[in-house]
Amino acid sequence: MKRIAVMMAAAMTGGCTMSTMSTMTPVGTPVAIERETIRYATEPCFGTCPVYSVTVQPDGSGVFTGVQHTAVTGERAFKATPDAYRRFAARLQPYRPAQGDMLYEQGTALCPNAATDGPSVDVRWSDISGGGAHLRYYYGCGVEKLRPMADALRAAPADLPIAAFIGPR
Repeated sequence: MKRIAVMMAAAMTGGCTMSTMSTMTPVGTPVAIERETIRYATEPCFGTCPVYSVTVQPDGSGVFTGVQHTAVTGERAFKATPDAYRRFAARLQPYRPAQGDMLYEQGTALCPNAATDGPSVDVRWSDISGGGAHLRYYYGCGVEKLRPMADALRAAPADLPIAAFIGPR
């Protein structure tokens, strides 16, 4: 019975341990990237580009929502590993604005000239404090100059177990 009480007390403290200063210190406190939910959404093009969104939590739990030109439509829950989440987050991290919005859209200062009729991707990082960042990228922007960003954004979903939901491309 005493063992159960000790286990329950440990669970109720959220995995905390006592420090020498009698304050509670979380065990394995996550770094900022591990506290962010990431929403990655593709947008329509003039054609049959897959249109979907995927939201993933640091523990790997996520929801895929197929909208158009995907193997499945509607919501599907999935479970990735925390390492898969970290790979996905790390692939996107170099393009994450420090704060606020960064919009690579036709006609903006970041995209004055662009090819037309292509797809876009919209990435939102939301942290537990309510803060976050937003990147919107139209794939027709700066085709050669921005190729590393375009390639990373296009490849990011491969880090998550959602290929069967998207379908063959």
